[in-house]
Amino acid sequence: MRGLRVGLVVSVVSMFVGAGAAVPAVAGVAGCVDTSVGLTVEEQRLARDVPQEILRRAGFDSVASGFLRDLCRAHSYRGAERVVAEHGQRLWRRAVDRAQGRGAPGGDLSRDDDRPLYWARLGMTGALRQWRPGFELSDAAREKLLDGLERASRGQDTIRLQGDGKRVKRVLVTGFDPFTLDRDIRISNPSGATALALDGTTVRTDAGLVKIETAVFPVRWGDFADGMVERALRPHLPRADLFTTVSQGRVGRIDIERYNGAWRGGFPDNENLSSTGLIPVSDPGSQPQWTVTTLPYQDIVAAPTGRFPVYDNTQVTEIPAGATDPVVRPDGPTEGSAARSGGGGDYLSNEIAYRATLLRDRLDLDIPGGHVHTPVLQFGASNTDPATGTVTDPEFVRNRVDIIDQVRSIVLVAAEAS
Repeated sequence: MRGLRVGLVVSVVSMFVGAGAAVPAVAGVAGCVDTSVGLTVEEQRLARDVPQEILRRAGFDSVASGFLRDLCRAHSYRGAERVVAEHGQRLWRRAVDRAQGRGAPGGDLSRDDDRPLYWARLGMTGALRQWRPGFELSDAAREKLLDGLERASRGQDTIRLQGDGKRVKRVLVTGFDPFTLDRDIRISNPSGATALALDGTTVRTDAGLVKIETAVFPVRWGDFADGMVERALRPHLPRADLFTTVSQGRVGRIDIERYNGAWRGGFPDNENLSSTGLIPVSDPGSQPQWTVTTLPYQDIVAAPTGRFPVYDNTQVTEIPAGATDPVVRPDGPTEGSAARSGGGGDYLSNEIAYRATLLRDRLDLDIPGGHVHTPVLQFGASNTDPATGTVTDPEFVRNRVDIIDQVRSIVLVAAEAS
């Protein structure tokens, strides 16, 4: 790929390239790394040229090495917990600050870029996976540390919906990691970029102040089956005045998804794993086939929010009651039908919308909430081939910034309408 360079010594992430990899000399970590421990599919991608360039050009190439040095100085499990929490939250705050223009950008990648957060996190999880402490550490204890690192570095444990909901409207927004990385490892996710741009912001509108808190979620079936969405959102939805999950959807358009279906379609996730069947929930005996948005979609569609057209998307795929074959319905599900695809599809975009709105209903909350599907983030016309293209270009940046700005406008329209 043109213009790419690999950081070999300056970044510890280059150490984590798979089981049996040699570890370069890095001060303070000798003897505390076991490279015979295998890495995940996501973590193994980190050794490739593009992730290394993204980290270097954002100034995030030393994140994992600093984390590992402090981890190797931990002499107890409690000490390791502190290191994980501090470095995880620090990474999230650093990514948010960069996106919102605070501090030096650290490199020449545009501030709106969500990819440094994603790749730096994988450097940290790889380091934690191959860390060999000087004390006994069970597999379960290591998994607990990994879970803590995921939550902290995704903003999930620093959501603060303060206020009474009268003078300040409290809004919760979620985004996603990049995905389909084996198709194009350069890919960015505008929903994750939007989360970074909006986290902790307060906006004055005609309806008063709007305070926005955000978090980012992985593109992994297993984390959703384990209840990550519910654990992150349950403490905060009762205090929210509005929420929306956000993900990347279709080319050239934004969709407000009216219906969410209880079905997984099996498309491979970021670990190249598939899952097909009913969405696993904590109480399957009372699981509905469909949930419905309560976002003010009519107001959103009618408002001039940006350059991309916005649609109230009501199409679903269902198996009608008493039938065996799936049918596409343009105007929503029919009574008693089984879900096969919500408006947002049958992937994790649909699933996070389903889980969040089901949680809203199970908590008996009368608040607006639903899903916004952004346009697909596209590279410039001369930069579409991942084999020869560059990691960024002016049109790519403009598209991402425009999507961020339009989602922000949609959130504010929804808040004012509510």
